[in-house]
Amino acid sequence: MIDNLSLPELVAQMFVVRASGCLFDHQIRYREWEPTASKLRYYLENLGVGGVILVGGSAAELAVRSHQLQSWAKFPLLLAADIEEGVGQRFAGATWFGPPMAIAEVARQDAGKADRYAEQMGAVTAIEARAIGLNWILAPVVDVNNNPDNPVINVRAFGETPEIVGKLAAAFIRGAGPHPVLTTAKHFPGHGDTAVDSHLELPVLPHSPARLTEVELPSFVEAMAAGVDAVMSAHLLIPAWDAEFPATLSRKILIGKLREELGFEGLIVTDALVMGAIANKYGANEAAVLAAEAGADVLLMPLDPEGAILAVCEAVTQGRIPISQIQESVKRIWKAKIKVGLPISDPPQPPLTKGGSKNLQSIDSIESIDLSWLATPDARATAADILRDSLKFGGNLPLQVAKPAENQLLRNLIVVDDVLGCEFLGNHTPAIALPEQFGYELQLIDDRTGAIAENTGAEHFSPTLLQIFIRGNCFRGSAGLTQAAQDWFKKLLKTGELQAVLIYGSPYVLEQFLPHLPPSLPYVFCFGQMPTAQSLVLEVLFGIDATGND
Repeated sequence: MIDNLSLPELVAQMFVVRASGCLFDHQIRYREWEPTASKLRYYLENLGVGGVILVGGSAAELAVRSHQLQSWAKFPLLLAADIEEGVGQRFAGATWFGPPMAIAEVARQDAGKADRYAEQMGAVTAIEARAIGLNWILAPVVDVNNNPDNPVINVRAFGETPEIVGKLAAAFIRGAGPHPVLTTAKHFPGHGDTAVDSHLELPVLPHSPARLTEVELPSFVEAMAAGVDAVMSAHLLIPAWDAEFPATLSRKILIGKLREELGFEGLIVTDALVMGAIANKYGANEAAVLAAEAGADVLLMPLDPEGAILAVCEAVTQGRIPISQIQESVKRIWKAKIKVGLPISDPPQPPLTKGGSKNLQSIDSIESIDLSWLATPDARATAADILRDSLKFGGNLPLQVAKPAENQLLRNLIVVDDVLGCEFLGNHTPAIALPEQFGYELQLIDDRTGAIAENTGAEHFSPTLLQIFIRGNCFRGSAGLTQAAQDWFKKLLKTGELQAVLIYGSPYVLEQFLPHLPPSLPYVFCFGQMPTAQSLVLEVLFGIDATGND
């Protein structure tokens, strides 16, 4: 069938466009990146793009959405999502695991248990992805996060050494392996030792070839040996290998290193082409051409899909990119589609069987949607066990909550880096609801909020529970303590108001606090930020179970 495709159809198969996981246009949150339904349908039905990456909405919505998109498509679609922490990370209602670095923490004490956790996480993620119509998992992250100042990888990595990252990433891939989904090792050749967010600007990895071979590459080699289906490129400049082009646009790296030296035969997919590291310098359409020219099979998230397709077609017509190279990429893409059961040319693979009781098939009709595969008790228990086993705590625990003196308040001070982006917080969530049961009054601080003097609340001494939610987040440019968190911590220590510190997210933030904490002051750290993580932290703090009972 590939021989029967026109050049624009061939090139369009190489593109994966971004779309909202929500069903209606008025729900779109990122209008610059997420097209309306009519525009998206045009990309799928008329242009014949090869896939869609989805963000937002609930798992139930996504099941309907994926069916809708497949019904519009000229050719069956790869439907992808960045679900590094399970399907629930992106789509509400499914299982949300803690970040991969939580499993690395478990490995410090019990390597075998950590290996089992990573494999279970891979299996659950694959099963739940298929249940809602996804067939491409953009995970695991196999970067070695050996730079605590890394703003973009941070806790997304499985650890800080090539050995632990390779071992746990391979376990995740093994867990997903029996199920008809694609897995992706990212971000080649390694985004862990950077202090610049490639969503904003281009990082430089200045290491020697020997160091790259020793630290950055081994986890990718192990992921390939475990059978990973795709490798995602990093928007990084690596002068030791290519002083001119970043890895995503470098034929020396994608073909010379990944294909020829490491022998990878699967899909090469770019990181998002809208990211500042690429788009700011090369422009939307030229970046797509350069990536295809460099040897990428899949061009992810172009800002202007139609313009980028035309630009790549023109590059082929002008002889800049051989038509044979485009055809080889499409063959790899269609081979991947056949693997996940899409009806391209070969019969689809048999449906996935779980426990011999029922079959999970791809969503070929609304009636075939079965949400019982999502967030099963076993899956949620595994996610909670990973978080529980990776907790860090100290000081005099549990906290004895004494009745405050007259004219005093018990204050629950929560510091976040972006209050408008905190979907894991609400009046019903444990970080707010459980302290309220003990008489604490909420004070919510955003890093954008004004000077500390404007936010002190009650004039009288206030015994304070300090809860800080900070981790590496894309587009923030920093993974460390925000100014607001630092200021409040120093103030509360100085005045004696600080009763306990609870940190959710980055272990590097905990390390910044520990030297300043009095030995008796209670603290609890959890890698997760979601409600389950909040329950586990407060369980340790107050000596209650996760439901709030004694």
